[in-house]
Amino acid sequence: MVPVFKKGRKVNNYDLFANHAWYVPGIKGMFALLGWFLLGNLLGALVVAVFTVFVPKEIVNHYSELIVYPLSFLPAMVYAAQKSRKNSLFEPGYKLNNSHFGPFKGWHLALVTIVLTYATMMVADIPNYWNFKLTTSIPWMKTFYDLINEVLQQMMDGPLWSSFLLVAIFAPVFEEWLCRGMVLRGLLTRMKPVWAIVVSALFFALIHMNPWQALNAFLLGLVMGYVYYKTGSLLLTMLIHFVNNGTAVILTQVSSLQETDFWVEMMPMPVFIGLYVVGLLALAVCLMVFRRIPLEQERGNIDSVELSID
Repeated sequence: MVPVFKKGRKVNNYDLFANHAWYVPGIKGMFALLGWFLLGNLLGALVVAVFTVFVPKEIVNHYSELIVYPLSFLPAMVYAAQKSRKNSLFEPGYKLNNSHFGPFKGWHLALVTIVLTYATMMVADIPNYWNFKLTTSIPWMKTFYDLINEVLQQMMDGPLWSSFLLVAIFAPVFEEWLCRGMVLRGLLTRMKPVWAIVVSALFFALIHMNPWQALNAFLLGLVMGYVYYKTGSLLLTMLIHFVNNGTAVILTQVSSLQETDFWVEMMPMPVFIGLYVVGLLALAVCLMVFRRIPLEQERGNIDSVELSID
């Protein structure tokens, strides 16, 4: 839906994506968004502190993130909306969500995206495993890991519905808005696509604020960045994020009986090697499918939104 302008002001159409279309951040803007995101995290920490005074600790541990997590993105979203509103008076914008599917239908790419996600998860298992082994071999890093793991475990120890809502619904929506919809979309208009994808993946890794989630986020961010570059579809990257995180939530419940979170340690080595080879092949095939989608402009398949004044 393309917004209509009257007397230089945008009509409120309740479209979250459109309301941020005229803010196209570069590197400076990326760090501005990061700053507002960190401020949101501080605001969230204050809210948790207040909750702790009035609410039992167990309830705070299990449910406070349902309020705090969206709140951490609120300052960045308000900032982007204000910048977009100002820019809409004199600059063209670029849609956050597009549907450039080439010779494929949307549901075709949705299925390919699901396979791509599981293939990426499988291939990333080895780098994640060695990242964990190397970093936790350092005493102070092991202490940091135990602290982070305790916090994450508290979030996951609540009811399945709250963990799933937080990790598999909220995270894909808010993080994809920030990392692909705002950061990558902006960088694609200002630098070569390969560097835009890499920088946005690094940004995605950075906001996780710990090296164990960061490496996995970087690898997944490269894949999501390429999908966004070829299709312009924020919904497809949200789907990747949803499948990855939703699977992680379910496996966390199941793996409570396991001593490890890594597939390489969960199954016999011949089985793992076979699945790893299948994952590599599936990853290559899925990326070739997206490669077949033609690019309509150098910045990728992201449509511009022109100013329209009645």
